[in-house]
Amino acid sequence: MSEASNKLKLSFLGTGSMNGAILRGILAAGHDPNLITATVRSESRVAELRELGINVLVSSLDPSANSTAVADADLIFLGVKPVGIAALCEEISPALKPHAVVVSVAAAITLATMQAKLPAGQPVIRSMPNTPLMIGAGVVGISPADTVSQEQVQAVTSLLSGSGDVHVIPEDQQNALSAISGSGPAYVFYLAEAMAKAGVALGLDAQLSASLARATVAGAGKMLADPHADAAVLRQGVTSPNGTTERAIAVFDTEGIEQTIADGTRAACDRAGQLSKELG
Repeated sequence: MSEASNKLKLSFLGTGSMNGAILRGILAAGHDPNLITATVRSESRVAELRELGINVLVSSLDPSANSTAVADADLIFLGVKPVGIAALCEEISPALKPHAVVVSVAAAITLATMQAKLPAGQPVIRSMPNTPLMIGAGVVGISPADTVSQEQVQAVTSLLSGSGDVHVIPEDQQNALSAISGSGPAYVFYLAEAMAKAGVALGLDAQLSASLARATVAGAGKMLADPHADAAVLRQGVTSPNGTTERAIAVFDTEGIEQTIADGTRAACDRAGQLSKELG
């Protein structure tokens, strides 16, 4: 985390899975908890969050909690459900400092949707994180509006890097990124499920087969985590000519698994576009 971003006052409106993961990643990177305010809807999470040393406001008890939280903030993370983002932008709009950066971590919400509810010229960023963010191994795609300075982009990138890899992309690539990294963990879990079921069909105990699948997928993931790793090269390294793995890959190719994955990600990308229209 850069020295400049470490001094920013931050607000987290809603601290569900994604915003909570970002918050913990920022704290783990050394950000001063005294510079962070979070809002929650109910009192159930107040004690847990206050143990982190941050200021916590409860919106169900104080209708002005969100506005209070952003009044002095340099950067605001919006972590409510997608359907609530526009209304939240409208709610906090009068309280924002002109140069405060508003970052949405909600899927499918466009920059235009947020800008329509925020003051003219307000810096706003659309982001798409994925669930491995919760263990510090996530991927986040961010798309800044043209009202966001390069310095502000760098500050947001620095803060988010405490939870995973950050990629700055044009907004028109957000749906594609969502189809690969946003939904991608589910594809991997689906593979692990399928491998476990296949093991049972081959006569393995269900618990053993699930353990083998889980450990294998996790181990392969660690190998891919090397920034210089090439999935094709790693696959070829396991695939001996005329061996067992080659026979399995040949069946996958015959069954069109690669095309099925391409079709599935296209469907996910198209649905993301539909959701953006519906929510906008």
